[in-house]
Amino acid sequence: MRRRYTWNIFQSIEYSGEQAQIKLYNFLGYLMDNFTPSSNENLISHIFRENEVCRDAEWERYFCYKNIEVPEIYSGPHLTFPLTVEEAVGLVEAFRNKKQLHSRYVLQLLLETWKLLRMLPNINRISTCHSKEITICDLHGQLEDLLLIFYKQNGMPSLEKPYVFNGDFVDRGRDSIEILLVLFAFLLVYPSNVYLNRGNHEDHIVNLYGFTKEVLNKYKMHGKRILKLLQKIFSWLPLATVIDQKVLVLHGGISDSTDLGVLARVDRHIYISALRPPKKRHHSLAGISIDSDADVDTAAISRVFQRRASFTYPKPMGTRYCFQNRSLQDFSDRIRVNMENQLELSRREEPTLNAQINKPEQESLCLSTDSVSSDNTVDEWKQILDLLWSDPMTQDGCIPNEVRGGGCYWGPDVTEDFLNRHNLQLIIRSHECKQEGYEFCHNRKVLTLFSASNYYDVGSNRGAYVKLGPDLVPYLIQYQASSMTRELTVRQSVGRTERSALRVLREQLFAHKSDLLCAFRKFDSENKLLSLNDWASAVESVMHLDLPWRMLRSQLVTCKNSEGTIDYYEWFNELAITGSKTDHIDQSLLETLYRHRSTLETIFRIVDTDNSFISMQDFRQTWKLLSVYLKMEITDEAISDLAVTIDSNHDGSIDIDEFMEAFRLTDKKSRLERGRSMFMGTASDLTKLE
Repeated sequence: MRRRYTWNIFQSIEYSGEQAQIKLYNFLGYLMDNFTPSSNENLISHIFRENEVCRDAEWERYFCYKNIEVPEIYSGPHLTFPLTVEEAVGLVEAFRNKKQLHSRYVLQLLLETWKLLRMLPNINRISTCHSKEITICDLHGQLEDLLLIFYKQNGMPSLEKPYVFNGDFVDRGRDSIEILLVLFAFLLVYPSNVYLNRGNHEDHIVNLYGFTKEVLNKYKMHGKRILKLLQKIFSWLPLATVIDQKVLVLHGGISDSTDLGVLARVDRHIYISALRPPKKRHHSLAGISIDSDADVDTAAISRVFQRRASFTYPKPMGTRYCFQNRSLQDFSDRIRVNMENQLELSRREEPTLNAQINKPEQESLCLSTDSVSSDNTVDEWKQILDLLWSDPMTQDGCIPNEVRGGGCYWGPDVTEDFLNRHNLQLIIRSHECKQEGYEFCHNRKVLTLFSASNYYDVGSNRGAYVKLGPDLVPYLIQYQASSMTRELTVRQSVGRTERSALRVLREQLFAHKSDLLCAFRKFDSENKLLSLNDWASAVESVMHLDLPWRMLRSQLVTCKNSEGTIDYYEWFNELAITGSKTDHIDQSLLETLYRHRSTLETIFRIVDTDNSFISMQDFRQTWKLLSVYLKMEITDEAISDLAVTIDSNHDGSIDIDEFMEAFRLTDKKSRLERGRSMFMGTASDLTKLE
């Protein structure tokens, strides 16, 4: 039971973090689509520059590595191209010994990978007849798991030992870039024996916090070029792999509309991010390419939302043409505007807009010959979104995945229909952490595989990979990479993981103090005392984490009186964070900071484009963005007090890492928090943003 509720704590908070990441992206995208930033406010536009008009040859010149010199003191691995097996193995050994690959070789390796990926189909089709077994795994940025598989379990990729790596290579552990470089190296050496599927974290928006931060820290001079090239590479990763025409390997899942025929035909590279449809490209008479939203046909995308309301793209509020151009400074005043009025304005202007689009070329803009219709674009996007984000469920049907905020939940009947239509017998997917490293469902026709052991914390779960031979019967191997785990008894392991989960949960409870107080007062307005049942009901009404609060009471609440009631004011004193750094800061601002700490850091990372410091002006602008996002008032005085607290050397700029560390609630990061965008608010916070 302790293992179960510990697991539920970690998973509930992880999924609420994913929801909040998507909500934040939608909010920033809405700003970009509907408001014209002034010259000094263009803080977020660079994350939406997905469709720069540029030929591949021009991109290759931009990513050129030849002017980057490797110093004589460099002691890391050296690469030559075409890459050899020995160099690929040497790269693994170098990373095993904590060495770093020079940025010149990184760019060169990524460029060669990009060229190869552009030649691959959307769906790889492979056979077991040329080898004894095919190994399938996923990694989540945890190099220690990959090293365990390569050195102690299964061996490195070779002609006799093909691998399928099933997405989410990045964004989880500390060594995402090293994992990518190893996988790409073996892909170049064995292009017919190493297969890579795209995961939902191979997306520059989803990994804006974790992976982006890692790359910029490790490659301070050329990190931005590396990230831009990786953005291109991620969009060219194949979407799925089919083994012997019978086993489908994909990262997330399917829906009731998934069609492998459609997925095989899409231009996958235009989906730089799967979180919203790509932009359409139009051409003017002057031959200048102009990007506009692919969802100009608001009716088409509206039909999608009527069927699947949980799609991550915001509910249609009209195109950029139907809003007055406003600066970001004016945006906070717009919060109270009735959106129905804006929708009505959109409907009135739509005929005019369509007329403009349909004018002859000499009179207006026209679609380029290579563009696709809005209906097709939205359908393709939906298919890719489902493939990367969906999860299976036990009951029949297909419903929106409200827990993650993207994709769907699909049932056994959907699996059966899909397998019959495509003459398949098994789906192997990843995307969900499982305590044993794997889990069968849907009458053993869906296998969830998770290869990142100790994912939430040391001892939290096993990792697993699967081998498929010609008989296509899955052979599963489980492991745990940490030597510490092997030294602990079961009771010690559960206790360690439980303490980590409860520490995270206490942080969340403190960050929701105001909302919890309001909920408690509904049950008790005078005595400040609550029964156990009332306390549990009130906490769940605020947190929406679906946890056994009555059982957790003994772990979370030590203050209690003889009647067994809970003094909730005394309980908050137990949870309170004290320290001289925070004494003079407005308490509502402090609570906001703790509750939305990772959201704030994500915005900071967007603003801090060169990964160094941000000015006081940008710091204030970041908080203004956050206040609009949260629909709350944050005074200039409160922001200034916070800025003074952080700027300890009074140089007028702020180091974001020091800022985030200064306001950490717990004294130690769990694995759940390290390198990932977590703790970005619970489900109750998200409903306020609808």
